[in-house]
Amino acid sequence: MIILVTGANGYLGQGIVKHLLDNGNKVVAADVTVDRIDGRAIKRPCDLFKVPDPYTYFGEPDVLLHLAWRDGFVHYSDSHIDDLPKHYAFIKSFAESDVKAIAVMGSMHEIGFYEGSIKEDTPCRPTTPYGISKNALRDLTEMFCKQKNKTFLWLRGYYIVGNSQYGSSIFSKITAAETEEREEFPFTMGQNQFDFIDYEDFCEQVARAVSQNWITGVINICSGRPEKLADRVERFIKENGYNIKLKYGAFPDRPYDSKAVWGDGDKIEHIMGLSAKDVIKVHDQDH
Repeated sequence: MIILVTGANGYLGQGIVKHLLDNGNKVVAADVTVDRIDGRAIKRPCDLFKVPDPYTYFGEPDVLLHLAWRDGFVHYSDSHIDDLPKHYAFIKSFAESDVKAIAVMGSMHEIGFYEGSIKEDTPCRPTTPYGISKNALRDLTEMFCKQKNKTFLWLRGYYIVGNSQYGSSIFSKITAAETEEREEFPFTMGQNQFDFIDYEDFCEQVARAVSQNWITGVINICSGRPEKLADRVERFIKENGYNIKLKYGAFPDRPYDSKAVWGDGDKIEHIMGLSAKDVIKVHDQDH
């Protein structure tokens, strides 16, 4: 399949593009800059929102995988609200094209404060501009796909563990602090429990999800189990051989973070269990 990946030069995009290519897909990779993208991809440096007729410009892809999003780790940034109409118009243009499937990267922050296992139909009550905007785009994308008979995939991401210098998660920040040879890293008490998934596993789950059309709708990209933040961060420090120590209690917990929340992994487990023969069959049906 030909898969257009937007935001391909970002922290998530780099790994997802690589996994899509490794799985035998042809990838058109779009972003403002393209210097960190796998060389096997077709690179398209551009401002997505200024491209006329994006479906044609990007080579008439079979699937749109829309990762592009500003300030994903700054949950109260005004950019989430400012950019929403641009995302709306971009996705609408693909819904009106001959693309077969539209997949968009979501976030567990669409749910808002919640405790327990998040399922695809768990009610969404977001409390930040980031969560509100993502949730609105989810509803709009699903509406377009129903109207235009497109396959709809909403990939709801959870807490990604990786030491890339390009990320903005706590794990990337700890890596940066270790590189700077800092002795301590200011931390909360770390008692909240979240769904942590390793970066490579996350990228492979996304790649596999968008390469099939049997299991659709909201799909949790997750490990399917909770773990205390302190335990996962301490394990991350040990796994990477870092010397830095956590300074517990330096920061309070964020008021909108749940005490224990994780994704229901039923759908993604079924997708990951598809055999190579199944995936080829899906490709044949699409063409």
